[in-house]
Amino acid sequence: MPINNHEQQLRRMSNVLEESFVTEETAKSLGLLPEEFERIKEILERTPNFTELSIFSVMWSEHCSYKNSITWLKTLPKDGPHMLAKAGEENAGLVAIGDGLACAFKIESHNHPSAIEPYQGAATGVGGINRDIFTMGARPIAQLNSLRFGNPNLEKTKWMVRGIVKGIGDYGNAFGIPTVAGEVFFDDCYNTNPLVNAMSAGIVEVGKTASAISYGIGNPVYIVGSSTGKDGIHGATFASGDLHEDSADDLPAVQVGDPFQEKLLLEASLEVIATGGVIGMQDMGAAGIICSTSEMSAKGEHGMKIHLDKVPTRQKNMNAWEILLSESQERMLIVVKKGKEKEVEKIFDKWDLNCAIIGEVTESDRLQFYMQDELVADVPADELVLGGGAPVYQREYTEPKYFKENKKFNINNVEEPEDLKAVAKFLLSHPNIASKKWIYTHYDSMVGTVNMTTNAPADAAIVNIKQTDKAIAFTVDCNSRYVYADPETGTAIAVSEAARNLVCAGAEPSAITNCLNFGNPYNKEVYWQFVHAIKGMSKACIKFKTPVTGGNVSFYNQSNDEGPVFPTPTIGMLGLLEHKDNRMSLDFKKAGDSIFMIGESINDIASSEYLYSYHKIKNSPAPYFNLDIEYGVQQMVRDLIRKKLIQSAHDVSDGGLFITLAESAMPRNLGFTIETDFDCRADAFLFGEAQSRIVVSVSEEKLDGFVEILSKSTIEWANLGTVTDGELLIDEESFGNITEAKELYDNAIGKLMKS
Repeated sequence: MPINNHEQQLRRMSNVLEESFVTEETAKSLGLLPEEFERIKEILERTPNFTELSIFSVMWSEHCSYKNSITWLKTLPKDGPHMLAKAGEENAGLVAIGDGLACAFKIESHNHPSAIEPYQGAATGVGGINRDIFTMGARPIAQLNSLRFGNPNLEKTKWMVRGIVKGIGDYGNAFGIPTVAGEVFFDDCYNTNPLVNAMSAGIVEVGKTASAISYGIGNPVYIVGSSTGKDGIHGATFASGDLHEDSADDLPAVQVGDPFQEKLLLEASLEVIATGGVIGMQDMGAAGIICSTSEMSAKGEHGMKIHLDKVPTRQKNMNAWEILLSESQERMLIVVKKGKEKEVEKIFDKWDLNCAIIGEVTESDRLQFYMQDELVADVPADELVLGGGAPVYQREYTEPKYFKENKKFNINNVEEPEDLKAVAKFLLSHPNIASKKWIYTHYDSMVGTVNMTTNAPADAAIVNIKQTDKAIAFTVDCNSRYVYADPETGTAIAVSEAARNLVCAGAEPSAITNCLNFGNPYNKEVYWQFVHAIKGMSKACIKFKTPVTGGNVSFYNQSNDEGPVFPTPTIGMLGLLEHKDNRMSLDFKKAGDSIFMIGESINDIASSEYLYSYHKIKNSPAPYFNLDIEYGVQQMVRDLIRKKLIQSAHDVSDGGLFITLAESAMPRNLGFTIETDFDCRADAFLFGEAQSRIVVSVSEEKLDGFVEILSKSTIEWANLGTVTDGELLIDEESFGNITEAKELYDNAIGKLMKS
């Protein structure tokens, strides 16, 4: 009986197996557990060769498989009235925004690469998240970022800040998408391991999206975009381990980006999707070709036959596993309808991009990779991916000892300062509170003319949807100190603050994406933080009807010196303004307007910047928070905005009420005169960070209608005082003028970076 081609290839492969025999030690060196190595042998019914083992090592890494988090991620709410693509279904979440349009949005981390090579680590993070958006057929319209750095007085931190900020700015500006919002936080726990979370959002017509799927026997498989090099090999494995003193030796795991190439790829991708000739498309991010081929094949329940020697490469004599695992940037895998090849190739040729057929879709469920017609790897697609055969673990967790210590905090044991003016100046110039102007001026916020908040500062970014009456609001939020103090409450606060920021800008919260940054999941106390953060997120998302559309889990954010970073579940939230004339800014409009606080003053300074940095008291619980009260306050403010009864709205958050008032006064060089609440300590009233409070200003002609609505509600509120021409008065005592406050606030970070 004659031997068929497949059998001949398997025989040749047996020779490769003998030449490249691997052991449990080889598996461990690639980040696989002994039991995982045994499971791979069961799946293949033989010992894998090195290429196959490398495939499993990246696809079963934490970064790709979510093996230590998926059990809890599945408990997050995923259903909502606007959802078009739920978490895990596509490259990004997809939410209906009306008028036949949808918004694709997602946030992801690029922490480890940024720790080793700040500029390229951050730049490629921006590039990767934008590709997730336009592979769905959506044109990116807005970028945001959430950054965490170590002590700003350290030279290493300054080096990281400069490199990361320049990387984000250079890539985003050249790519031509505005950076509309972000947040920055400094703490010693991030000295070695910074966090770089990048978010992108795009617009697409409903029904005109592309899917990350593969099907249709014989359909050609293309690789398009940049050539493949050795940069980024085993990057997913690199991101699935702790940073250590030799991590710099892993520098080849950091990718190199080219924003101009990505701009071409964006235009070509959107044009080719519009032809109707695309079956599926996926970005080559973490794990490169193997990730795209396996995930698309598993989703479409088909296989692929791929010729790796047909992949355009930048370097000669690349090994099969190097081509498979390379994370070279600006590349896509596309499955095209048979017969549409010339049309597709013509488009990519017009944009001067590589467009090479490297294989075809097959009937089986297997991925077969060839090099010079020799079979070098044969693996089942479904066994590689999340939701298929990738391992799933339920880790044990233990409450940290510090948690009980936090609960013992008593405000009465903290001596109230005699000079509150000194505290005010300290906070105005603190890098966690002061203006991030030095950072955001590196970014182009107006390219595309969609940003509506550049000249009208608001608690959230407002992005114009041209040719409609609508706009979209975006924010990224997380106070990681709150989450460290109490993961469940702190994460619920993160969701609530994101919603509060959208409401203050006039928008209705719609959905979230998240970037979950934690330490090593095998540390029981770290995993306890993770589990309780998920519980807090679920609780708040259900309350605000903001389902989780997807995102990213980034474990192993820790080092030998600092240990785990603060648990940092960054929340990216999308909201919708049905009418653009409902948008609200945070700035006081004119002297004589009344200042009110919606919400209740609480005698609380727990986890505030004031307590942590001024008093240097590190152990305290999360600040006062009640989810039902929070929801009620937000509903009230949203109603006041829609009825056009207020002039400004700004939430009370980092730095407390004094900072909120100062930030509202600064844009128009105004001031304020207020009286403190004697039911609270003065420091708690001014600098405490108790939640669920929003400061609004009201013009004289709207005052009666405003007071009438509040008087009929059960929401706590207070008349704080009046907007003035420039002096900052508290209980008739001057805290300086707005010019002095702005000098401290605007220049603090710039001075640090230049020192």
